Amino acid sequence: MHGNSPKTLRQDLLKQRKEFAAGQTYAQAKDRLITSLNQFLAGDGKLLHAVAVYWPIQDELDLRPVLIAWANQSPGRRLALPYARSDKHLDFYEWQDGDVLSPSQYGVPEPSPNNLSRPIIAPDCILIPCVGWSSSVENGKTYYWRLGYGGGYFDRTLATLRKNNPELVCIGIGFDWQKLNDVQWSAQTHDEPLDLLLTESGLLR
Repeated sequence: MHGNSPKTLRQDLLKQRKEFAAGQTYAQAKDRLITSLNQFLAGDGKLLHAVAVYWPIQDELDLRPVLIAWANQSPGRRLALPYARSDKHLDFYEWQDGDVLSPSQYGVPEPSPNNLSRPIIAPDCILIPCVGWSSSVENGKTYYWRLGYGGGYFDRTLATLRKNNPELVCIGIGFDWQKLNDVQWSAQTHDEPLDLLLTESGLLR
């Protein structure tokens, strides 16, 4: 475990991410990651109909322009943004560029559940930003794990969504330097694994 608690680890990683985003190597790493995302969307993305993206906060990588371009390529493609419920689960509401959003209790812009023109949708792919990430190998298979902000929203939501849609694809978004070893952090039993992890080095399956 890092320092005194996972909270300390998160604080350190968020500080490092802020410094990284302001550094000289950020632009190149960002471009490489976005190139890999575009390659995924040009291939696997042809089979997707609804992708849940995130509204970037605290120096998270902004993928909205890439996903808007993907959605505009076909009239059957839709985007969604998460809405945080009081029971600490997420609902995903259809989102279009220019929609009016409201800040959540954490200050994250989110859609209004009262907007009847933007219904709840079940995404077949979810992009999830990582504060940190790790990998493990069990029975010859590699698993990727996300360290988030500590609220557990995504873990609870993924557990529910995967019961209804085993084909759901969850992609963690991060950078190589955010990878954690077992001494720093390891996934807990309640953590939901990622299906894929996207960094500047490419798409890790």
